[in-house]
Amino acid sequence: MANIFRKLYCIHQAYVKKIIWFQNSYRAHKQTHCYSMSLQEHGQQIFHCAVSAVMPENMLRRSITLVNEGSPRLIVGGQKFSIQKNLYLVGFGKAVLGMAAEAEKIIGNHLVQGLVSVPLGICASLQEAGRRKMLLKSDSRIKVMEGAKHNLPDEAALFAAEEIERLTLGLTANDLLLVLISGGGSALLPAPVPPVTLEEKQTLTKMLASKGATIHELNTVRKSLSRLKGGGLARAAYPAQVVSLILSDVIGDSLDIIASGPTVPSSHSASDCLQILGKYNLEHAVPKAVKSALQRPSSLPDSREFKHVHNVIIGSNSLALAQARCRAQELGYLPLILSAAVSGEVREVSHFYSLLIQLVCSYLVEPGTNLQAERDLLKLTAELQIPDLDLPGCLETMKSFRPGRAVCLLAGGESTVHLQGDGKGGRNQELALRVALELHRVQMTKADCNLGRWDIMFLSGGTDGQDGPTDAAGAFCSPELVKQAEQEGLDVEAFLARNDSYTFFSKFQSGHFLLITGLTSTNVMDIQIILIRSRDLC
Repeated sequence: MANIFRKLYCIHQAYVKKIIWFQNSYRAHKQTHCYSMSLQEHGQQIFHCAVSAVMPENMLRRSITLVNEGSPRLIVGGQKFSIQKNLYLVGFGKAVLGMAAEAEKIIGNHLVQGLVSVPLGICASLQEAGRRKMLLKSDSRIKVMEGAKHNLPDEAALFAAEEIERLTLGLTANDLLLVLISGGGSALLPAPVPPVTLEEKQTLTKMLASKGATIHELNTVRKSLSRLKGGGLARAAYPAQVVSLILSDVIGDSLDIIASGPTVPSSHSASDCLQILGKYNLEHAVPKAVKSALQRPSSLPDSREFKHVHNVIIGSNSLALAQARCRAQELGYLPLILSAAVSGEVREVSHFYSLLIQLVCSYLVEPGTNLQAERDLLKLTAELQIPDLDLPGCLETMKSFRPGRAVCLLAGGESTVHLQGDGKGGRNQELALRVALELHRVQMTKADCNLGRWDIMFLSGGTDGQDGPTDAAGAFCSPELVKQAEQEGLDVEAFLARNDSYTFFSKFQSGHFLLITGLTSTNVMDIQIILIRSRDLC
């Protein structure tokens, strides 16, 4: 009997050794995989994976189903809608062209007529990129109208909005209106309330943006000056049934903020707009017609007016981050999602990421050795008021990171830039450049800085593929960027003083650090990626 137990013990030990060998081999494979490409290549892969998760065709297929057995029904968000060639479609935003193409494939001959307002040049861009499946077919029943150059409302977008308004006003109780909404929809659906002109509304938007107003504040003001926003489109479509498929590009996924809420009752009044203007000292600078429109007596709409509306969010920044996390793990990184709601002025946000990188690098050496950075980060996070960030919990997780393990930190949201110069750039490129400057200053002033022991990459990119009025989605940076730029005769601080980040990145190493994706035809705000790995294993 003793011999039997001895044999069983030996077999067990051999089995355990094999398991350990396989585990170590797998870890070694992942570590080798992690170091087989540059951080920039990995960053691009993770970013593209995040964007892929919220591509229009993928989201539409997950969200709507046509059932033809018996009485045809369209199933959206768990609700069923009877259809019999009584379906109309309108859309506006950076992602709706691909959404419309996929929707038409699903609903087929039940579609009577459609009209979408999309960014100027997107059809040509998708054609050149070989993304023909995101384009409508030549015999499509959906009309495409382009406008809003550089994401600003213009005459072409106004004409499209008026056409959409005409279509919805002609619907009856027997009709079903499918509304496709995505980021950028606000600029593509301008219909100012009289006597406000489009030019006056544009002027106000530019004034607020230059002061650093948030997207929530911009949309609060814009919808109060619009016939179709703030629930106006849904009211125009009554008594038809309205079903909205929404791709969120705002923090918190607030339905009345996304594209300024054309199919939901507004939670803001004209007095809220006047408070925003006062916050930025613009109450005396706005056009007279705007001030007159905002001073009219108004009341919040009755939610009972919207019983004919069914709104469904089909994609968001959180969904993109979840997919990015999976890809980072496949590449051998230990991934951690921080938040999908990072917002604030770009100077503060860049300081947040700089402190975070410093802290992670110190934790990877010895947790608890950089208490000052930890205190500073906790204080700044409280000031930024990032709603879904559990920083204490994240810090505890970071303390468990094994020394030498490659780490990936992920976040999303949308920062704001207080314009002071006349340069060319976008919030993502400016954020990357400011993070580089912050890390450079830390290396120059702190003797005990741990940054030099690690390869570090920071990426910030817009999921729509367009960062400000540029052809870049964003940019990469490293702690060495500022020093390398100085060797090329480029003064980072001078470029930042002019808000000229795009010009800097275009000149620096011939644009190698720009993130160029082309228009993606989707939009769920911005993605930030931090990659950190030990230099000893490179």
